Amino acid sequence: MLLHEYRICLPFTVEEYHIGQLYMICKHCEVETSKEDGVEVVRNEPVTNENGVVGQLTEKRLYLSSRLPTWMRSLIPNCSFLPRFSIVVETRYEDNNGTTENCHQLSPDDLAVRKLEFLDIAIEPVPAYKYKESEDPCKFKSQKTGRGPLMPSWREYTKPIMCAYKTIRVRFEVWGFQTRVEDFAQRAVRDILILAHRQAFTWMDEWYGMSLEQVREYEREMFARTNKKVLPTSTSMTINTNLD
Repeated sequence: MLLHEYRICLPFTVEEYHIGQLYMICKHCEVETSKEDGVEVVRNEPVTNENGVVGQLTEKRLYLSSRLPTWMRSLIPNCSFLPRFSIVVETRYEDNNGTTENCHQLSPDDLAVRKLEFLDIAIEPVPAYKYKESEDPCKFKSQKTGRGPLMPSWREYTKPIMCAYKTIRVRFEVWGFQTRVEDFAQRAVRDILILAHRQAFTWMDEWYGMSLEQVREYEREMFARTNKKVLPTSTSMTINTNLD
């Protein structure tokens, strides 16, 4: 099992991020989904954990028939592999620039194997085919809030600022392929996080000012539209995401 922690700062308050993240997730899924590839939302509902913390549980089925490398696609026809693969994402948010140590209260054993990385949306590159000038945090300026563009070292002086603390657990318990598959999955999730959080900021003028009820209604409409686009026969995997 590979355990990574990513800390991703944004020029929002946590309250603003809750709205922006919901908007970004459903729009991103709809944009990225086609008949053969994309995201089907299986569950998306509020939850309360054993400590009384209220969050959102999202279960998504990813269809990746054309995006997997050849060596991984060769494994998929053997259905005995699929139950052994899981990706679990847990997220906590705080109004700071990533300074909280062990925000997820990981055990000493988890801390010993955790890989920690700060992802800076202003400098982390995206693939050339994904790049859009309108989604470049270094060039975007919000017309509604005046925030942006993001300059070097923006995390040191920008207000407001918040941090998404994300732990990603990837498990693929198949002898001979575990390391390769887990590493590939972690890199894929990392790339998605960078692009999605760049979009959360640069789409800000689309969602800023929406109420929670408005964005939840938008979410239901977009997820219904997205689910209709995906063919159920495509190669898929399931991701459970706990958002605290």
